[in-house]
Amino acid sequence: MSGSGLGVEVFEVMGVSLRVSLAATALATLVSVPLGFLLSVSEFRGKRTVVGIANTLMAMPTVVVGLLVYILLSRSGPFGFLGILYTPAAIVVGQFILAVPIITALTYAAAGSVDARVRKTAESLGASPSQAALMVLKEARLGIIAAVIAGFGRVIAEVGSAVMVGGNIRGYTRTMTTTIALETSKGNFALGIALGLILLVVALSISLAVDRFLGRKA
Repeated sequence: MSGSGLGVEVFEVMGVSLRVSLAATALATLVSVPLGFLLSVSEFRGKRTVVGIANTLMAMPTVVVGLLVYILLSRSGPFGFLGILYTPAAIVVGQFILAVPIITALTYAAAGSVDARVRKTAESLGASPSQAALMVLKEARLGIIAAVIAGFGRVIAEVGSAVMVGGNIRGYTRTMTTTIALETSKGNFALGIALGLILLVVALSISLAVDRFLGRKA
């Protein structure tokens, strides 16, 4: 492959990686932040079990998620009619499942660490329950943003699920991590290392951008 062709392929896999990981993280955030917050402010029977499950699923192996999604999306599976197996959408589904417990558990921890007096003070000053809840969310915002970043870091670096449900199709579902695995298996360590460094730079750039944004908001 020529240098220009290689450059195009690198940009292709970078684009696929960012699109699917950002989409999965955004969807997981919409579900997980409210769920984690509700867990932190609610008391119900079995709460400790739910929190324990979320904490356990944070370490869920990506190949297990890939197998689960594959079974669900295969032609004989309950969602086979969607026809999205071996597409970027399937990768998003797998990464969504991986990100949800991480963002939920860390949001729960962030909201739970807010001083209980914040909510009580807001309510004593006439705030409605929803307004008091927003105050707690505001106090926990840095921890919640860190939770979202952790979820993004988890999904952009995963490889097992992406290979199993995406098929590692060149120019379509091939991500940076799946390309690294492929090139390493072919003995092309130079390209694998180069892509690994690019992946680190991308993740670091996003983290620094968020940190700078938070610094301005502080």
